[in-house]
Amino acid sequence: MGSCFSRPQDGISSTSQMPQQFSSIHGTAMNGGGDSQLFSSLANQRRIAQMNVYKDDSSLARKMTPMGSMYYGGMPMPQNGTISSLDSRGQHSSQKVIALYGYESRVDGDISFKKDDIMVVLEETNSDWWYVRHSKNGLGFVPRNFIAPLDSLEREEWFSGKITRSMAEKLVSAPNLPRGTFLIRKRDHENEYALTINDAENARLYGQNVKHYRIKPLDNLDGYFITTKKIFSTIKDLVSFYSEESAGLCCKLTYAAPKLAPQRTDLSSDTKNNWEIPRTELQMIEKIGTGNFGAVYAGLWRGKVEVAIKTLKPGTMSPEAFLKEAQIMKQCQHPKLVRLYAVCTREEPYLIVTEFMKNGSLLDYLKKPENHLSHKALVDMCSQIAHGMTFLEERKLVHRDLAARNILVGDKISGIPEVKVADFGLARIMEEEVYEAAMGAKFPIKWTAIEAATYGNFSVKSDVWSYGILLFEIFTRSAPYQGMSNKQVIDEVERGYRMPKPAEIEDAIYERMLQCWDKDPERRPCFAFLHSFFDDYTVSSQPSYVPSSIDDPSFGGYRR
Repeated sequence: MGSCFSRPQDGISSTSQMPQQFSSIHGTAMNGGGDSQLFSSLANQRRIAQMNVYKDDSSLARKMTPMGSMYYGGMPMPQNGTISSLDSRGQHSSQKVIALYGYESRVDGDISFKKDDIMVVLEETNSDWWYVRHSKNGLGFVPRNFIAPLDSLEREEWFSGKITRSMAEKLVSAPNLPRGTFLIRKRDHENEYALTINDAENARLYGQNVKHYRIKPLDNLDGYFITTKKIFSTIKDLVSFYSEESAGLCCKLTYAAPKLAPQRTDLSSDTKNNWEIPRTELQMIEKIGTGNFGAVYAGLWRGKVEVAIKTLKPGTMSPEAFLKEAQIMKQCQHPKLVRLYAVCTREEPYLIVTEFMKNGSLLDYLKKPENHLSHKALVDMCSQIAHGMTFLEERKLVHRDLAARNILVGDKISGIPEVKVADFGLARIMEEEVYEAAMGAKFPIKWTAIEAATYGNFSVKSDVWSYGILLFEIFTRSAPYQGMSNKQVIDEVERGYRMPKPAEIEDAIYERMLQCWDKDPERRPCFAFLHSFFDDYTVSSQPSYVPSSIDDPSFGGYRR
């Protein structure tokens, strides 16, 4: 079996009234409603401040804009307004849900709603679309990630679901957020949560501005605690308590960190399964790139939804191979993989419709002088890419062409670009002679593992080799093996040559690169380890957290 270095223990260093000066800046009048005045105030402060905080972080600010730019489609309305014609695999339900975001319908079958609207679920049709009854707008489909059960943590402004620790840090550290900004996230450990707090005052003294606290359940799941000296019946009670007093935390909880806007899972509920669409529904607006497979355009679906449209050169691949691979790509849904929405295969050129990433390829992005990125941002991007590749690794799916040209860049969050892995699977089905004509070889030699370049042995471990080359691209902003031909690269690498450490790359990162380039594929790290390494990298290089004021070994002080 291949090696996979162990992931560090997810230990975490051990939430809400806005400071008076912050609320007065925006002239906020707190309204009643909700479960308590406290949580209503949190929500109102968050809504108002979010409109001012994120000038550059459009993926966050988008939540506060009208949702007209986030159209989803829907399936045709069931006959006679009943649900009998729905997928028999769906689960019948009558639970009430609340809208976390506003949504505007653009396709027959789905319905519009506003934030905080209450709806009744009639059918949990699938994991992405539910069929509901709205008191004013009738029956229709709604995107699951826009709603939450009324009695769930998911509905709380401060709950961010299962996000990574590094993402939690970015959300609470965005510009202009006050000390005490916080969120709660779900941890990998069952029934455990984590509290992340912006401790900006501590940054001046100790060089770090975020604290993490582990929230553990009691053995019988009848309560939760950060310290065993204070146990709460619910997470909500815990938040309420620490909003009134710090009680050993770095500070009181003051303000719920804004959440990320939900990602589109499909163009519509219909295209979730029926993803061959008429090309007449697509409008190509601007050519934004050319690759081995064809051209890429920024475009619109049905005149409303922003998409990327990739045209595949005629003769590039067989229709059977393309559709088989597209089926796999369609099922690969992960926050760090570019989503496939639909295809057009009735005639050539075939079209692939994916989510649109506004800043293009990472290769081009890094070349632009104006895109100066901090070392922390570069490390974070490495973590994001490894996160997406871990998903493919767990499913034994091989990318074959992992490189900066196949990483796409979106909006910034707290100064760090969002990146996603693209074009996974296409290299696998492209006709060899077509790829050779495009690349000058059957494989992108300088990115390809030695066993794949010489014997055609592609595997997840050959993707790990390519990831090591990608690290070189990211930290040096330059191409690998400069001044060497493909043949020279193969010959030298076979003899044991590895690129020397550039000045821009720290020893610890270069050590990981060398591990990725181990001649024995089984000795290379797995992507899960690489994700852990880069996700923990900034934390592991920081001094220990400030000791907790509570004399309890179960409280605080954890790095993960």
